[in-house]
Amino acid sequence: MAILSSPEEIKHVLLTTRTIAVLGAHIKEAKAAYYVPKYMATNGYEIFPVNPVFAGQELFGKKVSERLESLNSPIDVVNVFRRSEALAEHLDEILAMNPLAKVVWFQLGIRDDLVAKQLSAKGIDVIQDRCMLVDHQYLLTAPSNKKS
Repeated sequence: MAILSSPEEIKHVLLTTRTIAVLGAHIKEAKAAYYVPKYMATNGYEIFPVNPVFAGQELFGKKVSERLESLNSPIDVVNVFRRSEALAEHLDEILAMNPLAKVVWFQLGIRDDLVAKQLSAKGIDVIQDRCMLVDHQYLLTAPSNKKS
């Protein structure tokens, strides 16, 4: 597939996504790994939190899973809240999902071109170094983007 970066590509992902697995979801409200998925949940997306530290606790109406491959629902987007240097550790976990996610989205400040190329080679679109919340607000809810 492709490395996505244009506003049109990002908007298409946001419009066609219904399910988001949040790798590195957090229970602290001040953390982006909490407030970004919470925002997405309040905007109609189904959120599946994933973090072994908080496994079994509830976030966004779902129990936190230990690993991505333990999710029982097809996932459109894996939204990653892990440091760039940790991304390679999650490559096998992402590729073990069945079915594979359509998109892997590395949040703002997170980038690994090699991991992105490997995911893309397996048919997964990749977005790097972008905030899902900001893109959603700008591309889907800004007044200039609403239909008259």
